[in-house]
Amino acid sequence: MSYERSNIKRMTGYASGEQPNQPGIIKLNTNENPYPASPAVAAALADLRVDSLRRYPQPLANDFRRIAAQYHQVGIDNIIATNGGDELLRLVITTFVDVGETIAIAEPSYSLYPVLAEIQGCEVARIDLQDDWSMAADFAARLNATGAKLAFVVNPHAPSGLLTSAERLAEIAQEFTGVLVIDEAYVDFIDPDLHYDAVALTKRFDNVLILRTMSKGYSLAGLRFAYGIAATSLTEPMLYKTRDSYNTDVISQVLATAALSDRAAAAVSWEKVRTERARVKKALENLGFQCADSQSNFLLAQVPSADARYENSELMAREFYQRLKDDGILIRYFDQPRLRDKLRITIGTFDENQQLLQHLESYLRNT
Repeated sequence: MSYERSNIKRMTGYASGEQPNQPGIIKLNTNENPYPASPAVAAALADLRVDSLRRYPQPLANDFRRIAAQYHQVGIDNIIATNGGDELLRLVITTFVDVGETIAIAEPSYSLYPVLAEIQGCEVARIDLQDDWSMAADFAARLNATGAKLAFVVNPHAPSGLLTSAERLAEIAQEFTGVLVIDEAYVDFIDPDLHYDAVALTKRFDNVLILRTMSKGYSLAGLRFAYGIAATSLTEPMLYKTRDSYNTDVISQVLATAALSDRAAAAVSWEKVRTERARVKKALENLGFQCADSQSNFLLAQVPSADARYENSELMAREFYQRLKDDGILIRYFDQPRLRDKLRITIGTFDENQQLLQHLESYLRNT
């Protein structure tokens, strides 16, 4: 006998990127920051006492929320801290979308969005992005046509890295009748010369929630700590009704606060990633790959036109992914429409990137 709810029994769960245990693997598959967290994080970790773990943590992570509110120039009640960005996504759904109602996502996008929607028993409306991965001019109208109560937009986009301007997001927020979640997991890697800042939208619109995470830019993926920024009409129901009790632990609160307080140290890694992103993109294009313009810490690279060895570019991309894996280099391959002839490559250190490029050049030379 199965005790699963019927919708859970039918669904397919989220597939995480590979996390190998063996040493020597070059890991360019899950968009982790290749550089260590701030020295302030190491110092905070060293100062933690085992005795502090016998008591419950601050329920709302107020020390962190104060730092985040000051940074973003919002009130502390406009900030909610969560156990990773995924918890915030789940909270938004369970708080604002009833079973049977519709959640809209841009397609392709983060594959966890539809999984969380299915868990809640929601309908999923997929709005295709254009060939250049941008949202169509009538994107908001198409969202409204689905009757969606909630829409997810990841910006910079995953898996392409394309950045949508804050002005364009404001247009969508103005027209959309539901809650617009702007997932800014990769925001720290945006070129600062672009002056991107969508936080102001949370002051203009009561239907905008911005997701920020400590996983990528702050090199704390193993910590599982994120936060949301929104009008109090969105944060308060989650803070005081639907959030798990003590949803972030003592250690994560202390380390996340230290990291956000030492943004200057983290920014050094962001600049390194941006420099390597430009170098790797140029090198890939010299090898015949086509890369989307990325403002994230990864590149989406379409493989060169397949030669006689391959029936099509999709088979070529899949084989390159597998050959890299066999050679100890992990990248991401998505077996889904519009992505089967492409490889998503996280930007690593100079040496890691160089080994990737050398292997790809070898594969191409020997085809």
